[in-house]
Amino acid sequence: MYSATEPSTKKSLTRHVVSDWSSDKDAFKNISWGKAMMWLFLLSDTFIFGSFLTGYMTVRMSTTTPWPNPSEVFALTIAGHHIPLVLIAIMTFILITSSGTMAMAVNFGYRADKKKAASLMMVTALLGAAFVGMQVFEWTKLIVEEGVRPWSNPMGAPQFGACFFMITGFHGLHVSVGVIYLLIVASKVWRGHYDNTKQSHNMTNDSRENTNSAKNYQIIEITGLYWHFVDLVWVFIFAFFYLW
Repeated sequence: MYSATEPSTKKSLTRHVVSDWSSDKDAFKNISWGKAMMWLFLLSDTFIFGSFLTGYMTVRMSTTTPWPNPSEVFALTIAGHHIPLVLIAIMTFILITSSGTMAMAVNFGYRADKKKAASLMMVTALLGAAFVGMQVFEWTKLIVEEGVRPWSNPMGAPQFGACFFMITGFHGLHVSVGVIYLLIVASKVWRGHYDNTKQSHNMTNDSRENTNSAKNYQIIEITGLYWHFVDLVWVFIFAFFYLW
């Protein structure tokens, strides 16, 4: 039986659907172009690293040759003691610490404290450079002392060298680019390149300050997105290469 309330119910449902879609549009309307492009870049990079790690797991599980023991391959002899994974543990600690300093830089950026924000970004870049330096030392040890090559490996499966140098090298490239990126942005923040002197006359002093801070120093948050992504990828590399 036809009900008089049916058209109004359909109209109400339509209004709810339109409202939901409109709210989603409004939610993304305030996202800056730079932040959106960084998210797209990180999404594409996620697929690349995911493909690399999936390929590594496939090779690792399908090879019939014994895979090298990470505790032996990545061990250092210190004061006559054979300590496994000590260098990798230090590298991981450095990257985790750099995530903390980067988060603090973003926080000070939105407080419009450009000096502290720039200083913390430089500290983050210094930690990243230390990580890359340790990775160079690790590569040198494997190539010179252990004789590992991308096409051969005296310690077991020959695919080990190809997988290790490709994935850690690709990640190391990201860290190196991130260090340069951090230094450039930190230098510009320190010099006041992102300061904005144009303010709206119909805003209160507090709202003007908060709006300017969020607009001018959002580049620090965008840089932080990249750096946190690089740190997160290392967690998976650490788990797959050094703990498996």
